[in-house]
Amino acid sequence: MLRIGSLGAGGRGTLCQLVHRPQEGVELTAICDLDPKVHDDYRKTVRPDIAVYTDYRRMLAEAALDAVFVTTPDFLHEAMAVAALERGIAVYLEKPMAITVEGCDRILRAARKSKAKLYVGHNMRFFPVIRTMKQIIDSGRIGPVQAIWCRHFVGYGGDAFFKDWHSERKYTTGLLLQKAAHDIDVIHYLAGAYTVRVVGMGRLSVYNQVTDRRPPNERSKTGWKMTNWPPLAQKQLSPVIDVEDHSMMLMQLASGAQASYQQCHYTPDSHRNYTVIGTQGRIENCGDFSTEAAEAVIRIWDRRVGYLENGTEAVSVPPILGSHGGADPLIVDDFLGYLKTGRREGADPLDARAAVAAGCLATQSLREGNQPFDVPEFRG
Repeated sequence: MLRIGSLGAGGRGTLCQLVHRPQEGVELTAICDLDPKVHDDYRKTVRPDIAVYTDYRRMLAEAALDAVFVTTPDFLHEAMAVAALERGIAVYLEKPMAITVEGCDRILRAARKSKAKLYVGHNMRFFPVIRTMKQIIDSGRIGPVQAIWCRHFVGYGGDAFFKDWHSERKYTTGLLLQKAAHDIDVIHYLAGAYTVRVVGMGRLSVYNQVTDRRPPNERSKTGWKMTNWPPLAQKQLSPVIDVEDHSMMLMQLASGAQASYQQCHYTPDSHRNYTVIGTQGRIENCGDFSTEAAEAVIRIWDRRVGYLENGTEAVSVPPILGSHGGADPLIVDDFLGYLKTGRREGADPLDARAAVAAGCLATQSLREGNQPFDVPEFRG
């Protein structure tokens, strides 16, 4: 029986509930969270005898665990992952791996020293849209990839990232790391190469103008509400906001391909749009993932045309069940498979480190006069 624990069981931490499969020899046996309501919820929905903790060190010491989910806020990832790995406990670590390159390297060294399994939760690699784009690229349909552009419209930025810990650099480094880590990894995945040089640009342009702030000692209240519009009418934003709400980065990849990423937290809509250009065509997604109400489509242009809105071909991506467009069940299955067999389809820890390194250095660039920085390789 595989015994699984969770550090940070509320919010994103509910992902760990997908591993509780006693009939398959996997049990969620312990959780650690500061909220007593979370403890009660797990006793009701998972198992009444689940062990509950408020101190992760105590849980790691007392609960007999084979693996643990680390789904706490980003600034806690490094310490918690290292503590588990040093005890020989396998780790599912939510992205981003850490909020500094040094933090990533410390985690990697702990995993190598202990030989405990480390898995980083870049679940966008399991989005059917992304997988279909990768299949088209690998088929040779558009030729070798030369350029990738990603536009990220974060319409809910004011509902979430500027109302809680995400709004402060000391907890995130910046949203060009925290939010973009997904997309940087996808760019690396689609191109088959890591970023080696970056330039960043961005600023805090809108949410610093909002004067309605919650008191410092009052708990944040986030939630996606369509009525929260326009952005300057947001209420109860964080008392401290020192991260950028609009940012961009240029990436030189090791393959010779080049990429760009743009992120804005006050758009009216929410969507990620990837354009991938090869020597024989290009592809572009419309929709992050399919739902019953709207089907995502990948459009292909693979012959010389003028303006052709829908491309020369459109590939529909049918919806699958599960949170995050069906990606969460798939990534949990992959993690369990990795624990049992040592094989995985998801991101390698070095992939996760590459995403953090690019995001961190792009953030440094935008704050230091947009100068370019080379991305250092991991040296274990």
